[in-house]
This record gives sequence, C-alpha cells and structure tokens, in this order.
Amino acid sequence: MNIETVQRWVASAILFHVGSVPAITLAVYSIGVAADDFGRGVGLWIMSGVIGILTAAGILAIFRRRPLSLWLLVGILPTAVTGLYIF
Repeated sequence: MNIETVQRWVASAILFHVGSVPAITLAVYSIGVAADDFGRGVGLWIMSGVIGILTAAGILAIFRRRPLSLWLLVGILPTAVTGLYIF
C-alpha cells in the first residue's frame, strides 16, 4: 500500500474521532438541556450539526473528494436522530 494512502486513512480516522465525539456528545446533551431550557438545547443541537458537517467535509477534503457530496448527510446523522427527541 502506498504511504500516502496510509497517511490519508490515519488522518481521516483521527479527524473522525476528534469531530464525531463532540458532535455526538452535544447532540445527546442537547436533549437534556432542551427539557429545561428549549432555546439553549436547540443551540447545542445546531452546533452538533455544524461540527458533524465540518467533520464530514474535512474527511472528504483529506481524500480529495468534492466537499458538496451526499456523504455530508452522514455528518448530520447524530443531529437528525436527536432532533426526534427534542422536537
């Protein structure tokens, strides 16, 4: 395997972990916050979506793919799932 390919996979795995943990944490935490203060909960929920989209776009950029792709939907998956509990 080419060393450049390995570097891309390692960098994307690190970015996935660094980006997905805050996105999922904020999405789940926003459910509890929205129960007490709806505005703050929705704000955290939106931030989780932004972090998820930026993470997916970063991974696409690492692999030199177009940043506007259907793979961006994977980035907002935690936001979409927790949106069912908030609204």
